[in-house]
Amino acid sequence: MVSDLAVLAQGVNLLWVLVATFLIFFMHAGFAMLEAGQVRSKNVANQLTKNLLTWSVGVVAFFLVGAALSNVVGHLTGAGGQWSVAGEVAAVLAPTSVNDWVSWLFGAVFAMTAATIVSGAVAGRCKLRTYVSYTVLLAGVIYPVVVGFTWTGGVLATIGFHDFAGGMVVHGMGGIAGLTAAWVVGPRLGRFDEDGSANVIPGHSLPFAVLGTLILAFGWYGFNVGTAATVFAAESGSLSLAAFETVGRVALVTTLGMAAGAVGAAAVSIRRTDKVDTLYVANGLLAGLVGITGIADDIVWPGAVAVGLLAGAQLPVVFTFVEKRLKVDDVCAVFPVHGSAGVLSALAYPFVAVSTWESFAVAEVLSGLAVQATGVVVIALWTVTATGVVFGVARTLGQARVTAEHEREGLDVAEHGVDTYPEFGVDRPADVVTDGGRPESEIRMVTAIVRPDRLTDVKRALADVGAPSLTVTNVSGRGSQPAKRGQWRGEKYVVDLHQKVKVECVVADVPAEDVIAAVREAASTGEPGDGKIFVQPVDDACQVRTGKRGPEAV
Repeated sequence: MVSDLAVLAQGVNLLWVLVATFLIFFMHAGFAMLEAGQVRSKNVANQLTKNLLTWSVGVVAFFLVGAALSNVVGHLTGAGGQWSVAGEVAAVLAPTSVNDWVSWLFGAVFAMTAATIVSGAVAGRCKLRTYVSYTVLLAGVIYPVVVGFTWTGGVLATIGFHDFAGGMVVHGMGGIAGLTAAWVVGPRLGRFDEDGSANVIPGHSLPFAVLGTLILAFGWYGFNVGTAATVFAAESGSLSLAAFETVGRVALVTTLGMAAGAVGAAAVSIRRTDKVDTLYVANGLLAGLVGITGIADDIVWPGAVAVGLLAGAQLPVVFTFVEKRLKVDDVCAVFPVHGSAGVLSALAYPFVAVSTWESFAVAEVLSGLAVQATGVVVIALWTVTATGVVFGVARTLGQARVTAEHEREGLDVAEHGVDTYPEFGVDRPADVVTDGGRPESEIRMVTAIVRPDRLTDVKRALADVGAPSLTVTNVSGRGSQPAKRGQWRGEKYVVDLHQKVKVECVVADVPAEDVIAAVREAASTGEPGDGKIFVQPVDDACQVRTGKRGPEAV
């Protein structure tokens, strides 16, 4: 009977771990959609490919090296005991029990979550080979060392550092790595002006970003609730709840934390802009989840609400700081969502722990805060150093980022030879425009077809010559810029329409020649594909508000 109960407990526990593992794996679909929605359309395939390779390459590296290394680091830095490197490697590569077959996979999905966070920070300009190389090192070395310090009994575990499901170990580490990588690689072209002011580069699909957020939130229950890995324990001939004693608390505070995170971000958004920014709400929901992840097993529910609100509220503030002060181009806001929210999760624990609310003791809170702060510092220092070295070497070798030409045309074509939205590249007959024998006029229409990343400079140049009024349209076309060959499931086709912007400026009292000179100077890069400028007479103009006609209307 006792044996039967033990088998039953083990079977249920293994089933639960596997179900949670599959939920966490599904989070990669959420990351893919979230990141694809926040990049430009010309970089979507590149971002999706990075997500696919993060799992495919990273999970192999973790299996072959990382899983054993985390145990080795744990023994070396704190756990001690009887062990050997060969024994730790054999436990993963030559498992002898059913638990060994499953445990590495449960660790692997956590490792891959940390790895995929980085891809969102360096989107739009990092070379694929460099990112994949870093993923191998992160999954095989960088992340396992952090796990060794903490979950496998290393130095931070010995001093009592608390991280239930990876608020700092997974998300904080991933966010800090992403920030470091983005700083070393440098910003996207046109992200910052020469004076340091930031330019907004919107992502191409808000629906993708929101869908990705909701998929992540769903999978997060596997992340948090699934970490309560043992459902039953068989003791003295009877079954009892093991880690599932706290599973209800974990589920409740996870739910409250994500909700509060969205509310906190929305509140700050309203305070700053009088509008609720949809992307901030989505990112705030995720930041609330990160804030709860490390402490969900041992906090009171009011604490979950408070931490969630703070995690969501800090997001717009930290993002602005990273953008305006640090001048770092964090494309998918991975640091405020994962990094700073992960740090908040660790530091908030002593204030919202169950023991604190049962018998508040200042000395206990302060000592707990010192332990948690030590853990944050150690993890951050290791992550920044290791990530900085990897991307620093790549930058020194000229391999950190793609060429300016490839970045302008988009990484989908440059790195993969595909067009994510090929229907927008279909040839269309050009409109034939004739002057129809119209008489000359004092009014001129100056039309410039320029690169999208030069638009900010063109607008500034037009304002400088006294012609600030303009109309801007996103267009695609071809000229002297060479065509590219793409492929879709092995079938090749020609990509000969390039993304441009059309700037139309109608002037009367400003010489058209001044406008032409200003646009040409601002739009020129010296490479084929800079565009063209056309000038046409305008017969008449009418101002809608006043009814004025001719040059006065302009």
